[in-house]
Amino acid sequence: MADSYDRAASLVLVMLKGEASPTPEIIQKKVNLVLAMLQAEGNLDSVDRDRLIRDIESRCEVWRGTATILEEKKNHTVWLPYRKSQVEWKFWKRYERYLMEERGFSEQSIITLDDLTDSVLERLEEPQREGAWDRRGMVVGHVQSGKTANYTGLICKAADAGYRLIIVLAGMHKSLRSQTQLRLDQGFLGFDTQLNRAFDHQNLRIGVGRLPGEEFITAHSLTSSADKGDFNRKIASQAGVMLGGSDPILLVVKKNKSVLANLINWAVNIRGHEDPHTLKKIVHGIPLLVIDDEADNASVNTTTIPRDENGLPLDDYDVSAINGKIRALLSHFEKSAYVGYTATPFANIFIYPEGETTTHGEDLFPRDFIINLPPPPNYIGPSQIFGFSRNGENDAESRSDLQIIRKIDDYRKFIPDDHWKDHIPGRLPESLKKALKSFIISCAVRRARGERKNHNSMLVHVTRYTNVQKEVGRRVNDELNRLRRQLEYTDPLSPEGIYREMKELWDSDYVPTTRSVLQQIGDPLITEVTWDEVQPDLYDAAARIQVKLINGTAKDALDYNEYSDGLSVIAIGGDKLSRGLTLEGLSVSYYLRASKMYDTLMQMGRWFGFRPGYIDLCRLYTSRDLVEWYQYINLASEELRSEFDYMATLNATPSDYGLRVRTHPDGLLITAVNKMRSGTVMNVSFGNSLIETVFFHRDPETLRNNLNAIDQFLRGLGSPSSFSGSSEQHLLWDNVPTRAILEMLNEYIIHEACRKANPRLLKEYLEKRSSQGELTHWTIALINNSAPTHTFFLGGHKIGLTWRKDPNPSDPKYALTKGHIIDPKHEYIDLTSEQVDEALRMMQADPDRKSRSQKVPKVPSGPYIRAVRSSQRGLLLIYPLDPEPPKVEVPAIGLAFSIPSSPMDVKVEYKVNNVYWEQEFDS
Repeated sequence: MADSYDRAASLVLVMLKGEASPTPEIIQKKVNLVLAMLQAEGNLDSVDRDRLIRDIESRCEVWRGTATILEEKKNHTVWLPYRKSQVEWKFWKRYERYLMEERGFSEQSIITLDDLTDSVLERLEEPQREGAWDRRGMVVGHVQSGKTANYTGLICKAADAGYRLIIVLAGMHKSLRSQTQLRLDQGFLGFDTQLNRAFDHQNLRIGVGRLPGEEFITAHSLTSSADKGDFNRKIASQAGVMLGGSDPILLVVKKNKSVLANLINWAVNIRGHEDPHTLKKIVHGIPLLVIDDEADNASVNTTTIPRDENGLPLDDYDVSAINGKIRALLSHFEKSAYVGYTATPFANIFIYPEGETTTHGEDLFPRDFIINLPPPPNYIGPSQIFGFSRNGENDAESRSDLQIIRKIDDYRKFIPDDHWKDHIPGRLPESLKKALKSFIISCAVRRARGERKNHNSMLVHVTRYTNVQKEVGRRVNDELNRLRRQLEYTDPLSPEGIYREMKELWDSDYVPTTRSVLQQIGDPLITEVTWDEVQPDLYDAAARIQVKLINGTAKDALDYNEYSDGLSVIAIGGDKLSRGLTLEGLSVSYYLRASKMYDTLMQMGRWFGFRPGYIDLCRLYTSRDLVEWYQYINLASEELRSEFDYMATLNATPSDYGLRVRTHPDGLLITAVNKMRSGTVMNVSFGNSLIETVFFHRDPETLRNNLNAIDQFLRGLGSPSSFSGSSEQHLLWDNVPTRAILEMLNEYIIHEACRKANPRLLKEYLEKRSSQGELTHWTIALINNSAPTHTFFLGGHKIGLTWRKDPNPSDPKYALTKGHIIDPKHEYIDLTSEQVDEALRMMQADPDRKSRSQKVPKVPSGPYIRAVRSSQRGLLLIYPLDPEPPKVEVPAIGLAFSIPSSPMDVKVEYKVNNVYWEQEFDS
């Protein structure tokens, strides 16, 4: 039974139904009514009225984001608008009620979820549609942003509409499969599958099944939430559940070759009929929906496609095991729909669209639709944690990081980056000891704020090897016990000892961080507390903490549902903690895994997600290198998402986007080569791209070389043809031939960390495109800071140096904070007012801009600017930089190339050695 606070919150949300945007006054009125009612029942306990009001205000924040959609409309019959009033939405209505009354969702959040799940459902086929059909789509969310709630809602609606077999592919590990099954037991089935898989009125009801007065709707499961509850053909045959009946059947299975093979054999042997033309057994009349959770993991074929002498794929070839089984499952059903859910979709986009074989059927490319979900308003993602600028330093959509990262460099003796499975960790580094103290403080602060039954988790993710994890766990447990004993037996008023250490950490870290976070985000649940309020809870918080190993050999499991008073846990693990598995109440992370691939890194980011009332208490202890990689790949991700939104305004299809990603410069970084399906050869296009130098050498020799290269280049251009019309008085040269750009690039040294600005590829691209009559001339803009700290003569012109923050002066390279060098307005410095207006009209006409910002854009952003730029003319922006040294001798010179679209989509070939790639990027 929920405690008084949870019951009060649930009743307030129910009373707010029908209020589109409840005002603070309405919320206060409903809170007062509910508290008066509970008090009259003698059931009030100690509900904090002010905290309840803040909590409801936070939950009722309006979520206005809309999904962006790319779709191929051929061979699809529109059906949902015509059938919506005819379907009895029993599963969905019950799930809606569960989300509000038991999970604390506001009506606004549920309305948005209703719209988003409708967007997916209507792009599947109507289950009653005659004949053979199959649909392939993908839903792109954000890491830890509520994808499970989305596809649970989709499953409820699909069952209501008439899909009768629903299979959820839930990751590679049994812990994730069990967690997913439990959530679907609660949100869809309504009973505990550990006790009985088939529907029975005597089943132990949980989740939606326990709602008072709610119908117990018939639905079966052939898997259970038990640790060994995966699909078993023998158990399925004994369950007494008939495939093809009127009741929906759910299976939640691991992505495992033998499990999928048994599942296919079971379904085909029961209901399959041999097709006289292909001799293949086909299951007729049973609409199948496959939900592929974490669709970029294991589902993608990583086997190179063999081709004939004409370069075309062969009719039949072996594919990677799990990919082949998923494709075979779909091909055995006359009516099927496949929806992949992922936050890192780029491996799926690399799937070769024509990769069909006789044996396995069509590959899993999302040919019919890709839906890009907006992040919820209270979601804390990579942009909030690492900072983000969509176009440049002064971009209106820029945001600073939340300052919860703690960079560490004392771990190498403890866990070297290149350690092996027989490594024996040394003594705990001071940074990990500090992280443990931070976790105790964070738990204590939450208790001081009134969150006394909430879960608290700490992640320690430093190695993939289970033997090493075990040793790390032993040392962490020893240190935790030491801290506990000191907190128990030390006088809190003693001027020395653990309480003094804790207070120093509180004063130097927690107090300023909370104030900083409160200035950036409007979370009404975050309240400032004093040390005197926190200190009494320190020992109690530490005493509750357990250390658990979460790996393939561990018996420990993170079943938060067993702890009604809240679980406080330090989870130590590797791959099982890397993807999908949710850590409830995660506040402190100590993370050292060294993968540099986009999808691997982002999925390992368990610290992304929802942190209501305690994001200021979260800490990420990690290396400087990993922070730098996260910042870069977040920019790469945002640029490709922006590209997605832009292509949606052009009514492009998933195939169009797939081609764009496969040729995008950032496409080289986003996933492992073996998932790119093109072996070691890639084709790259810089069309409609902004290519910037954002890393620079610090050594005087290289800085002077680049200074001389740009100085000679500018002197060769002669007098500027014009000055910009703005007050900055930037210098512009028109009609500079591409040949001059290429000669300059032969002398200018681009830092190797600027992987998107690969100089060999860039020069080859410019040569190839200009030889075909495109990109023949450039505008050169020398950027002048009108209010500089320092000036410099360059090309014979006195120039004010542009300031760009140097966050790590001790780093061997100078890295720009937000991964951009440009000011966004500079990208249209050479366009006519008519061209700028046209770009702005295109941008404002994009109905999905509101998924990112409620403000109507006043200036156009990059993709729209480059779309109106002539395909014959590029723009090169030159930035003499002042990273604020005490004495300027040789400024760094930054470049930004704004390259227009190419109707001919010129590409250059890029060859990659897979072994080198894996050593460089993948752990």
